[in-house]
Amino acid sequence: MKNKIVNRKNISKLVRILKKQRKRIVFTNGCFDLVHQGHISYLYKAKKFGDILIIGVNSDRSVKDLKGKTRPIFKLKDRLAVLNSLEMIDYIIVFNDKTPINIIKIIKPDYHVKGGDYKLNDLPERKIVESFKGKVKIIPLIKGRSTTSIINKIKKI
Repeated sequence: MKNKIVNRKNISKLVRILKKQRKRIVFTNGCFDLVHQGHISYLYKAKKFGDILIIGVNSDRSVKDLKGKTRPIFKLKDRLAVLNSLEMIDYIIVFNDKTPINIIKIIKPDYHVKGGDYKLNDLPERKIVESFKGKVKIIPLIKGRSTTSIINKIKKI
């Protein structure tokens, strides 16, 4: 299996090559803790916006900052192993910040895709994406398919 994980240094070189090849780049990001059917559907839909799907994955520290001290459920190494096996993902980059703004500034994707739990006007990265003529797309969530709902169900057992 191909290792799809790239670092910051290599991502800018990779993106330059892809853009010279006129590839449409789609970027999305998330914690991807307890990957479930909602994530899979979302990632397939995101990929349809372009040729190359790059996903940003929050580091363990970043997940903890966003979701609280009991998260992530799975450490970064485990989350990356699962994501690396998914066919619709072309490249993966890890980031430590609460938002993917710094990665987006490097990649300058044609499309930045987020799940329906976000509103266009509330996305801090929207202005950055639009500043280089990229588009932001929101994909509706699948009802009842979220990591939080899975965790809450498990707590009841």
